[in-house]
Amino acid sequence: MTLMMDKDSAVLHGAFLLADKLCLPSNLSSLQKADWSRVGHPILEAVREICRQEELGGLPSGRSACWKKKLLCVVWLKLLCSETGEDVETAWRENPFFPLQNALPEVNHVVLLELVKSMSASKIFVHLLLSLPQSQICCELERLTQHVKSSPTSEDDVRLFLELWWELWKGADEQTAQGEESIERMFANQFARLTTKPASMSPQAAKRFKLDTSALSPNTDVLYILLHTLKDMRDHISTTDLCLQAIAVSLDVLYTSFLIERAVVLPTKEKMHILSKAVSIRERNNEKLTPELIREAQRDLSASHTPSRFQPCQMKLAEALKIVTELAQFWQNSGFFNMCDGSNPSYPALKLQQSVQRVLTALQEADVPEAMTEMGVQEAERNILRGLLESLSFPAIESSPEVNVRVTTTIISHRLVDYRDFAVLFACERSWVDCDEQWMDCVEKNQAAFQQHDTLIKLSSTLMNKLHSDGSSASQCRKLMKVVADIFSALSLEDKNKALAGMLTLSSRGFFECSVPSAVTDGFEQELNMAFNCIIQGGGGAAAAMQGNLSTAVSLVARVAFQNPEATLRSCCHSAIFNKGAFALMAKILQKLPGLRGGRERRDADEDIDRRRLPASGSGLLCWCLQEVIRTRSLSANEKEQFLKFLGLLMVPVMTVEGEEKRFLSPQEVVNTFVLPNLSSVGHRSVDIELSLQLLHAALCVDVHDTASSPHWVLDCSPFPLLYILAQLHNQALRRWEQTPEGAVRHWSMDTIELLVSVLTTLGQVVGTEVAAAPSSWSRALYWLHNKMEELDWTVHFHLKAVWGEHFKNEVPSSLLTVCDLPEQEWSGLDLPQYGQGTGLLVWMECCSLSDSLRSTMLCCLSLDQRRPDHVSMFSKGLLVALTQVLPWCSVSQWSRLLGALRELITSGRLSVPFSLEYVDFLPLLDLRRFSCVLRLSVLLLRVLQLLCGSSCSHWLAADGWAHVGRLYAHAVREMIDSLRAKLPLPSSAASPVSAKGSASTPKDSSLSCTSGKVPQDCLKDVKQVEEGSPLEEEVETFPSQEVLFVLSQLFCHVQHIQVMMPGGQCEPLFLCSLEILSHYEAIMAAFPGSSSPLESDNTRHFFSTITDNLENQEMKAVLHQKIAQLVSSAA
Repeated sequence: MTLMMDKDSAVLHGAFLLADKLCLPSNLSSLQKADWSRVGHPILEAVREICRQEELGGLPSGRSACWKKKLLCVVWLKLLCSETGEDVETAWRENPFFPLQNALPEVNHVVLLELVKSMSASKIFVHLLLSLPQSQICCELERLTQHVKSSPTSEDDVRLFLELWWELWKGADEQTAQGEESIERMFANQFARLTTKPASMSPQAAKRFKLDTSALSPNTDVLYILLHTLKDMRDHISTTDLCLQAIAVSLDVLYTSFLIERAVVLPTKEKMHILSKAVSIRERNNEKLTPELIREAQRDLSASHTPSRFQPCQMKLAEALKIVTELAQFWQNSGFFNMCDGSNPSYPALKLQQSVQRVLTALQEADVPEAMTEMGVQEAERNILRGLLESLSFPAIESSPEVNVRVTTTIISHRLVDYRDFAVLFACERSWVDCDEQWMDCVEKNQAAFQQHDTLIKLSSTLMNKLHSDGSSASQCRKLMKVVADIFSALSLEDKNKALAGMLTLSSRGFFECSVPSAVTDGFEQELNMAFNCIIQGGGGAAAAMQGNLSTAVSLVARVAFQNPEATLRSCCHSAIFNKGAFALMAKILQKLPGLRGGRERRDADEDIDRRRLPASGSGLLCWCLQEVIRTRSLSANEKEQFLKFLGLLMVPVMTVEGEEKRFLSPQEVVNTFVLPNLSSVGHRSVDIELSLQLLHAALCVDVHDTASSPHWVLDCSPFPLLYILAQLHNQALRRWEQTPEGAVRHWSMDTIELLVSVLTTLGQVVGTEVAAAPSSWSRALYWLHNKMEELDWTVHFHLKAVWGEHFKNEVPSSLLTVCDLPEQEWSGLDLPQYGQGTGLLVWMECCSLSDSLRSTMLCCLSLDQRRPDHVSMFSKGLLVALTQVLPWCSVSQWSRLLGALRELITSGRLSVPFSLEYVDFLPLLDLRRFSCVLRLSVLLLRVLQLLCGSSCSHWLAADGWAHVGRLYAHAVREMIDSLRAKLPLPSSAASPVSAKGSASTPKDSSLSCTSGKVPQDCLKDVKQVEEGSPLEEEVETFPSQEVLFVLSQLFCHVQHIQVMMPGGQCEPLFLCSLEILSHYEAIMAAFPGSSSPLESDNTRHFFSTITDNLENQEMKAVLHQKIAQLVSSAA
């Protein structure tokens, strides 16, 4: 970038030419220091005019400084070009300053340095100087010191010297004006180019350049140069302020060069007090508080506590300290310090006081550098400093809160150094809030400065203090709450979560922990309701739209949650439970806001949660809100389902940005909060046992990716008392059909009982694994549980087999040992009064129903001599009676196990079930051997139901019990129907009907057609192949369609018989089974037309109708008759 000539450049050009003429008969290149006042006026006037026009034109003041910097660059490079003899042809191509530089007359260093002094451009000069190499800096400093010491030396020269020295120590301003960096960079590049000898340089120019630089004999120790220059100029200082400034600079330079190795980091509050003191003193001296004033004070403070970049290489600490103390002593003897006004100290006096204190403190430290120890420090020198400090003693300067606020707000508003740290200080200083308008204005206009989660938490704490104070304005509080919420909304999601966690440490109710003005509360309630209304309404659309709105929903919830976590979580819980389908969206939102989990605080299982007392924070708060929501109203089945799914989703771990899996709610929290308190108070009718069990089941099903070595979370949930409570519940469920006084036994659904058994078994397996890993640690708890279980039914023990392990034998009623050969080392008998002589098979069947493994053991160890028919007959009769006793108390899973055991006994020949043709007029010529198990099992169940429905047993069960028996029998019938479907699968819908003999049915006029319906190969696997040479009709493979129809007719008759026998005669499950049998019967007749002739179909319809006529329920009878009428043979 080349700097071109313009109007302002032309003005400067004319001013320099005029100044050059004023030098006649000499010129500016040979100007003496004393002559500057005579010839420099045109140049300074031109600079002032240019700067004035810039400011009048509305341009920022930084443009004036930029112009001054350009001027110094041009003059400086003009000097260097003259010294190096740069070729014009090269300069105009490579030097961007050439147009301005070439227009100026020849100048010398006096012009440059006097310009710096006259324009008060010390900072600009130092910034340019610092862009040069260290060696070149020393050369320029030598020129500077020669100039200021040359005659005539005035206080302005001393002031220039001290300003340049201190600017050098302060370094470049971090907040450089726009465009200045590029000028400095261009200047440094040109300086480096000119000070490097080009190959094409003429010998004369090279000789001149060498002589000019060697004449300076530069010293590379900057501190040595500056301190000795000050020492040489001490007689030229005649004012107190200049004297104080000189000693303060010298001591700060000594401190930063020798006494610290790294920057001293001051607390922000201490920085604020130092800056406020400086401002207070300057305001007393009629200076105005401006950002520039504070910026310079900050630079002074930083330079005083940062190690110098110019480390001394020649001067030692003792030598430097001696020079400084001699100067101080000299000026003190001259009486300068006596002129200090103790009641109204100046800024240099304040700085000197702080500098002396720093140096004295550092000298007293133990880790003084070795250089000082070697040369020794005279006590007299320290005494001089102490005396200097005493002479500066003046009343402590206390800055008022008002000044502190103004200083801090200026730093924050103008983004000065450390403004974010000052924002933290501003946020937590509660006394400043009294400056209402100024404090409020700063927060509102500088929200970006407070956008860190820790700063926001401090600001929120201050706001809470203001809200809860007397006399706070509702409008101001609402305005400030909105500002704080806006600041929170601007944070990233990660910082929002940190801020939410921080807010929970302050209060679970956020800004509303204590009483606040009603207008503030009403405003928040409106915002809360609007947020959730938007979420619920927006979440009802398509899945893609919901996903797109998720981030917006998260932001809305986070914003209100920061203001009041409890109210927001309560609204989340209410929406998740009572708004249909909203549980998934609410769970996703909360999973995005793990900050609302807060700290993990464990609660005891038996802790009574007081409604008036809120938990400290986090997921404990969520659980508390959920309890409050479900306590206020009874839940419908759908609402319970949403509640379960909501908690289930929150227990699922999600991947965080750090790559870790975290869950919003841990399973142990759910169990400790919702399960243990409810189960431990099971006697209360308000307790929902089924919901508690479902929650426990959901928690146990959560996939936990912890290491195998870590203990399972269930150990934090009082596992052995929990097992005992579940075992008690199961023990009560075993008596569910007993006729007891009202309320003595709770009647639970069979689904609940199945869930209870599943939970008990799963929990037992988990605890058993932990016990096996460390048996010695759990021995006392294990024996406690075993002793407590003695009062419960013996069958409950087997659900905790995983817990007992090898510690205890299997304890069963002694009567079982008479029908089973069980090893004594694993089994032991119990003398129970309800299991007397002859109850062995009853116990055997109960064992078969408990678990698959126990059923296998019972079948293997059953002691029965099949070679003796009387034994088999007695066993079969006894089993019939035992099955009658066991059936009503079985759950569906237990009944399925018993059916499997019965099938095994029938197929193995150990159970004799004669099949009589009660529902057949004529002997069918069919092969029913493949269906003997189904027929025998159906007859066995018929005999059991006949016995159960007989006069001697019908009073056993209440209506609910009979309904349950009907459901169990229907379950068995469906299993038999499924067995028939497996033996004769129906052909696909695309296939043609198949005749009973296996040939495809074809039209009469298409006897030559070769197409036939496909039959699945599975249909043929059990069919016996006919021998070769048989008639054609017998060569095809047969399908047992007629046999299946016969078995289905028997099943239908058995079901109808039992439905008529059962009390009430209106068992809906049996009615549905009858319909299912008829539907399958009809499907087989359609798929296999030859399986039933028209006459047979007519007889079947008549027979089925006759059986159905016995039903009492007219509606059921009508539906079945209608279905029976549809049983028409396809061959008709």
